[in-house]
Order: sequence, then structure tokens, then C-alpha cells
Amino acid sequence: MLEALEKKLTNILGSIEARLEENILFFKEIAIEYEKSGKTADARVYVRGDELVFEFNKARTVIAPSELTGIILKTGKEYDNCMINYHERGSSIAISTEKNNVRVKYTDREQEPAKLHDDVSARTNRTYLVKAGEADAVLKAIGILTADGKVKNDMIRKYNQIDHFVELIDGLIKEQGNKDNITILDCACGKSYLSFVLNFYVKEKLKKNCYFIGLDISEQVIESSRKIAQDLGYRNMEFHQIDIQNYQPGRKIDIVISLHGCDTATDMAIAAGVRYGAGGIIVIPCCHRELLSQYEYKPFSEIIKYGVLKARIADALTDGIRGLLLEAMGYEVSIVEYISPLDTPKNLMIRAVKKSSRNRKAYDEYLDLKESLGISPALARLLNI
Repeated sequence: MLEALEKKLTNILGSIEARLEENILFFKEIAIEYEKSGKTADARVYVRGDELVFEFNKARTVIAPSELTGIILKTGKEYDNCMINYHERGSSIAISTEKNNVRVKYTDREQEPAKLHDDVSARTNRTYLVKAGEADAVLKAIGILTADGKVKNDMIRKYNQIDHFVELIDGLIKEQGNKDNITILDCACGKSYLSFVLNFYVKEKLKKNCYFIGLDISEQVIESSRKIAQDLGYRNMEFHQIDIQNYQPGRKIDIVISLHGCDTATDMAIAAGVRYGAGGIIVIPCCHRELLSQYEYKPFSEIIKYGVLKARIADALTDGIRGLLLEAMGYEVSIVEYISPLDTPKNLMIRAVKKSSRNRKAYDEYLDLKESLGISPALARLLNI
């Protein structure tokens, strides 16, 4: 290459090095084509395990991001021009040299939504944030789409639930401010369907760097989640088979989520969010059993003698006290139905956003309720209050 061309290319590749280092978890590959007198030679940069590899003429060299410019220029010494295509999740950069000039083009890598998606939207009367066509890879991986890209009839309800949860998380992410990287902890993650879809949405739609941690006590679902992440190339995820109470994160947690954590697993998720100083917590509780055998309230004795009514009141008490304790810990709390009860009876959502230090008034109200009902809630014990 000509010296002047090398200088221009060096400046541009320097910015690519910085981007690669910052976005290494989202990097896919760099495809390079060298050209001279109509003859071409190809090179490629990709991730293998934890290593960055430069491949040329079947020779592979492990490099650091900071070595990218040097090795591309060194390999291209004998050529007149080159085309460099940098790809990461959600975007690409095309660099081409010609006639002593360098051109750069930035592109968002989004497909056109499939026509099929419009049909599903019409059937469900919903405009999806995570669209078939754009998110085919992840929607296929979690079983929403068939191999040929059709939404499975028996998965439309699940698709609706997940997409609506994404809609709710969207607002919570925006309330976290302009953070360079959002870390989301998924407690009692199960098969991690929600985390996979959120991973796609946050990185490829919101264009924010993100990191996901999934916790579950089941080895089977953790292994399944790890395999899906590997198949998708989602290296910004880690999964641990562990009791939520025993986990210590190695990074700052911004948001804690838990979808249908059974009984006190929801309390463990909430307590983890408070303990780690999470700015936001969203949980969809399930299987309220703990307070059913604890609470008594004399004025209601003739009502709660009916078992089904005692259980329903216990459900409301459990989530109401969770909200009150979150308020006591300085969170602004809302408790709402997040989808229609026709889709699932497990449709109550607790949403909490950290706003202040502890709220003594809310804590005193909790103490009054605790005494009058004769209860000892798991969440209070987990919070040591």
C-alpha cells in the first residue's frame, strides 16, 4: 500500500481497535479482502474461546485488539487496496481503500420484519418490540418460531408475555440514566427465555452494551441456558447453578428481574436486588404459600374460615407486604396486572425503582401489620429488618 493510504487507514483502524476492545463481548468478525491487479486474498478476525484470532492463508495468530492495525497493515503490504468489514451484534462498519482514499460506512444490521409478523400482530392486536424477522435467531432458539420462521400457535401467548415484559423493562432501563453498560441479574432464571430476548433488545434495538447473569438451583436449566447462549454467540451472559442467597456478583447490578419465582424465591430475588443496590427490580411472583399458614385476623375470622378466600387474601397480603418493605428500603413501588388474567392467573407484577434512602414511615407501617396479623415474612428476614 502507498504510504499516504497507510496513514489514513491507520487512523481509522485505531478507532476500530478501540471499539473492538470496548465491545469485545458483542464482536462477531472482521472480514478482510486484499486486492492487487485483479487478484485477491482473504483474511479474517474472529473470537475462538477467549482468544482473538487473525487468520490468513490458513495461518492463525492470536492477537490483542491493540495489535489489529499492525497485523492488517503488515499483511496488506504487498497489495494495492483492501476492503475491511467489521461486524458486531446490531451494527457493521465497511472500510474500503481505492485510489489513495479511504471510505467508511456505518450500518445498523437489522433485517426487514417478516410479513408473517404483521399477520401475528393483526391476530393479537399487538405491536411487538421484539419482532419476528429482526429477532429470528433468538426467537427460534427459545422455541417461539419454527425453523422456517413461523410463530408457533401454541407459543403466541408466551410471545405476548415476554414481549410485554420487555416493554416494561424498556422504561426501567431508561430510568437508569445514560450508563455505558447495563447489568441485569435474572433470579430463578429457569430457561432464561426472558434474558435472551432482553439481551437482543437492549443491545440490538436500544444500542446499549449489556451483561446478563442467570441464577437457578437446577443444573439442567442452567446447562440449557449456557448452550443457547453459546449457539447464539451471546458471550455477554453467564449462568450459575446456585442458591440466590449464596451468590456474590463480581460486577455492579443495575436491574434484578424474576419471572414466576416460586413462593419465597421471589423474596430472595427482591432481597438480592436490595442487597446489591440495584436501581430497579421487577418480579412476577408465583405460588404464594408462606403467609397462608401464618396470618390470622380476628375481624375477618368469619371470612377466612373459607379456605379459598383465606388463600386469596394471603396472596394479596404477601405481595402488598413485599411492596411495603421495598418502600421501607427507599424504592418507589407499583403493583399492577402486567397482562390479562386470561393469559395467566400469575399476572401480578411488582416494579420498584430506587429513589431514596430508607423510609421509616413505611417500615413502621409494616411493623404494625406484622403485629396485627401475627406474621413473619421471608422478605423481612432476608433483609435483616
